[in-house]
Amino acid sequence: MNAQNPSDPQRPKLDLSHIEAAVDRFFESSGVQPSSEARELVAEIMLSGLKLVSDGADLGQLKLVRSALKEMRHAYRIFNPYRGTRKISIFGSARTPVTDPDYELARVFSRLIAESGMMVITGAGDGIMKAGHEGPEVDKCFGLRIRLPFEAGANSVIDGDPKLVNFRYFFTRKLMFMAHSDAVAVFPGGFGTQDELFEALTLIQTGKSHLIPIVLIEHDGGDYWKSWEEGCVLPLARRRLISPEDRALYTIHTDPVAAVAEVANFYRRFHSMRFVGKELVIRLLTSVDDAELARLERDFKSDLCVEGTFRAVGAFDEEEEHRSLPRIAFRFNRRAWSRLRAMIDTINGMPPRAHA
Repeated sequence: MNAQNPSDPQRPKLDLSHIEAAVDRFFESSGVQPSSEARELVAEIMLSGLKLVSDGADLGQLKLVRSALKEMRHAYRIFNPYRGTRKISIFGSARTPVTDPDYELARVFSRLIAESGMMVITGAGDGIMKAGHEGPEVDKCFGLRIRLPFEAGANSVIDGDPKLVNFRYFFTRKLMFMAHSDAVAVFPGGFGTQDELFEALTLIQTGKSHLIPIVLIEHDGGDYWKSWEEGCVLPLARRRLISPEDRALYTIHTDPVAAVAEVANFYRRFHSMRFVGKELVIRLLTSVDDAELARLERDFKSDLCVEGTFRAVGAFDEEEEHRSLPRIAFRFNRRAWSRLRAMIDTINGMPPRAHA
């Protein structure tokens, strides 16, 4: 492939003006009527593809980008019809046998969490992943399978279901897990399970994912999570490589009912959050009163607010979703995510009040 040096001053310049007209013609011929924002984003995607070539990307790099984009597009197509339903990702070992107590525990937990109204996402393999699909009805299950040369196909529960998505790349698969998860449950597992757990913890701790509950589960009398915490997490905390509050990003359970309650309680009053400009907006199912705001200011302002304090507000103009819900807004420092989780727990623990 012939490509010009990116630093060559004679290299033709590529910008949106070169392709916006072509994008408009495509939409006109296809009958698709995008919003102005969608039109601009599609043009930018095409521009990035063109720049890959002009920057000298080889065929292997282009194939990777193409395949990743195709995987993401297909996964979004499968998930988008279920946007209004909360979902939980269940991680755990594919090697866990049916006779293992954690297998039955995963089956019970997945049944209970589905009965609470959530859909279940697993990696579609055997072991804990199959148990996670056996608890609910299959219409409440998604499978995100990674294609590996030494693994068989999807488990018998999800195999053939239209909500089974096959991935070539781990990074696109992990992105889809976290992009669509409102909670994460992790059972004992090996490197892959630990990778998925630390991915979730890292994204939440750094603010690259919305705050969601993470429950670590094993059978009564097991020592997997105790050993993990004592051997991995506590040494990090002692050396101040993580904040002491970071341990609040997960909870450990042996009772599936308690684990389901932990997830449900996270959404007792908290609904969702997003940034609007410099403001972090927390949407609630019930409004907060002046006394509750005063408590939040007393307990969390110094840790969370850049300036000002917490305010009860209505929907911002930029927000298109959930406009009827009451909100809290403040200038968040974008660092203390563990303390933000503690504040949400505090809000959820307050007696709920009806909103107008």
